[in-house]
Amino acid sequence: MHKLLDKIFNFLYPIFRDWGMSRNFASYISLIFNIIILVALAYIIYYAAKFVLVTLTAVFAQRTKTKFDDYLIQNKTTRYTAYLIPFFFIYKAVPVILDKYEYWELIFGKIVGVYIVMLGLWIVRTIFNSLRDYLKQKPEYSDKPIDSFVQVIMIILWIFGVAIIISKLFGIKQGELLTILGTLSAIIILIFRDTILGFVSSVQVAINDMVRIGDWITMDKFGADGDVIEINLTTVKVRNFDNTITTIPTYALSSDSFQNWRGMQKSDGRRIKRHILIKSSSIRFLTDEDLSQMKKVQLISSYIETRQAEIEKYNELRGVDKTLALNGRNMTNLGLFRKYIIQYLVTHPGLNKDMHIMCRQLQSTAHGVPLEIYAFSSDKRWANYEYIMADIFDHVMASVAYFDLEIFELPSQIGRWD
Repeated sequence: MHKLLDKIFNFLYPIFRDWGMSRNFASYISLIFNIIILVALAYIIYYAAKFVLVTLTAVFAQRTKTKFDDYLIQNKTTRYTAYLIPFFFIYKAVPVILDKYEYWELIFGKIVGVYIVMLGLWIVRTIFNSLRDYLKQKPEYSDKPIDSFVQVIMIILWIFGVAIIISKLFGIKQGELLTILGTLSAIIILIFRDTILGFVSSVQVAINDMVRIGDWITMDKFGADGDVIEINLTTVKVRNFDNTITTIPTYALSSDSFQNWRGMQKSDGRRIKRHILIKSSSIRFLTDEDLSQMKKVQLISSYIETRQAEIEKYNELRGVDKTLALNGRNMTNLGLFRKYIIQYLVTHPGLNKDMHIMCRQLQSTAHGVPLEIYAFSSDKRWANYEYIMADIFDHVMASVAYFDLEIFELPSQIGRWD
């Protein structure tokens, strides 16, 4: 190639000398013409390379089923590669054109060499971006933190690229440069602290499958409550349900506590766990007249008859004096209400009958006796889940009065002036 370049750029000087020009004047004139020829050839090579690469890539992309080549076109990989070819030609031609101008040859050679290194890194970056976009559209990789790994690779490549650029600009051997960088490692670690922590966290997140793109997470420390839309080397972006975006440091996922709702979304139901407070003073034993009235409630009528027969048999065998309701076994309005709620939940169409359904009594408090419903809705979508839960508690709170119970409420202070 050197001989070819020598024929292209060194044929003018002898001609100018034959025309009677002085050595210096002929040298400068031939240099100007050589630069013009170099620029013209570089443009021709660029447009030829661009036409060939872009056309071949487009034809190849149409004939293949994979979308990877489509992403290469979208990220302009072929266009940047077309830039690289003429600059490589210039890099080889500069020593020939500036053969007699060593100072300028050194300067322009370094400038073109640096540009080629940076352009090469940029082309590699477009290839990795294309690979990232290609993997993201595949279901098995769509929820993986691919951005983090691409960024780590590019950081490593840029470090090597900067080392090569510095070695070219200042004439430092790459081995000596790496030794210098090793001595400056403490400063480098300090500067890239978040990046290093983010990389380690990204690896932990990927290996332990802690968070995926699309997961609903809650992180109170950062005010995040929504879907993960991006995981990269330094940050995790969460689109909250009010459509605001919360940015969380990636390393916070491994150092702080957060709640991931993926398990609920993949399960067969979404948990309902809520209670009402029953006034303890409204809890009492039920009389036969009360039970006769309660038998009109269809969900528990058969239960009352069966239970009442068992209790009467138990008390009769033991000769219990029922003139006092406290003696023997009895049914209470709260116990019967709990049974009614369970029967109501079992027949509710919005609940998953294959999962836990309970109505349990919690530890009494100063505000009353908590009666908690523990069940799972079949529909896990937020709006529908809230509707099902509200529908259940609407009915429960409206049913309390039918069992002669009361819901605890703090007394209102309005209109009371001491």
